[in-house]
Amino acid sequence: MLMLWGQAASSTALQERDEFHVGNAFSQPSDRLAPQHRDRFAIGSALFQQPWVVAPAPTPLRDGLGPLFNANTCQACHVKGGRGHPPLTPTDPFMSMLIRLGHPPKTAQEEALAQQKGTIPDLTYGDQLQPNGIPGVAGEGTPRVTYTSINGQFQDGETYTLLKPTLRIDSLNYGKLDAQTQLSARVAPALPGVGLLEAIPETDILQHADPDDRNADGISGRPNRVWDISKQQTVLGRFGWKANQPSVIQQAATAFNRDIGITSPLLPEPSCTAHQPACQSAPNGGTPEISQVSLENVALYVALLAVPARRDTHDPQVQAGEHLFQQAGCAACHIAHFHTSSQAALPELANQDIQPYTDLLLHDMGKGLADNRPDFAASGNEWRTAPLWGIGLVGTVNGHTRFLHD
Repeated sequence: MLMLWGQAASSTALQERDEFHVGNAFSQPSDRLAPQHRDRFAIGSALFQQPWVVAPAPTPLRDGLGPLFNANTCQACHVKGGRGHPPLTPTDPFMSMLIRLGHPPKTAQEEALAQQKGTIPDLTYGDQLQPNGIPGVAGEGTPRVTYTSINGQFQDGETYTLLKPTLRIDSLNYGKLDAQTQLSARVAPALPGVGLLEAIPETDILQHADPDDRNADGISGRPNRVWDISKQQTVLGRFGWKANQPSVIQQAATAFNRDIGITSPLLPEPSCTAHQPACQSAPNGGTPEISQVSLENVALYVALLAVPARRDTHDPQVQAGEHLFQQAGCAACHIAHFHTSSQAALPELANQDIQPYTDLLLHDMGKGLADNRPDFAASGNEWRTAPLWGIGLVGTVNGHTRFLHD
């Protein structure tokens, strides 16, 4: 008999246990987690959840917040390892959604810069709006979103309502944005499975690319090519809404730098611009503020978050939905099956058959979803195919079912 807290488990206790596990479905370790990685996984989890504080502080291993930042912890955006949500009203805070800034290159010099930056950052505010600042450093501005309802009807008569977001930034504290700067809302994605996505061989991803639609199926996915800081070369992009990051560790380092204001060996400079002298002169938490070992532990933790098991596969409604998914052509981009490399960075990720339902390629999603902000090879209309594994638990874990990048 299953025992909980030294007593026979009641049906209520079992239900509470199951609800706990389902509610934390995006923050569980891989069932392949090796014994030698358990401590590192736990340390990475602690670093992921810990709040960073303003430097100098009596806790030198977690000081250095800001000077400009979006949140003071990774967990604030990726609640329980899950998906963020956009604000519902203009007064709601941007707790798990941020605004990217930038514009297309116009000159040869800007073209060269975009090869490493992905876009041309706003001269004053950089490539991401950071609403918060430490004492003595003003946050950059207050983002707002309003929605316009768009009502429509399917061919069978069923009605629907879409919400079109409009972004603005109030109280800009360092002057106006460049006239050509574009705003792009980005919701924090769920994290389970990113290590497995990194372990897919590049050749297997590229075999699904068809940029010129030579097979005439109406689908023209293409890879993004992005700058890898460690390798100092252009490589395949895999992560982010426009596949603008090449690896889990670079994604983590960028999030620390832009979202929390924490420098690392990979990104050793604070995200201040020349127009923000108070930011540039603020005290820091060391050089760098997070060590390479700690950064690698966070990356390991994120890479080894388990994908929730697929549920209800024998439910007739689920089976009907799967048939419609195939019939509608969704599976042409949301590729069900991949096999991870035997040379994966972590042994727990190697030689696995996985079902991520993504091709990790860019697709033109039309003007209705466009942000008009390029990101390396991705145009303003293009977005990476979002993985679908775990999507059925977003409502349970994160309390909403609001999807898309904005």
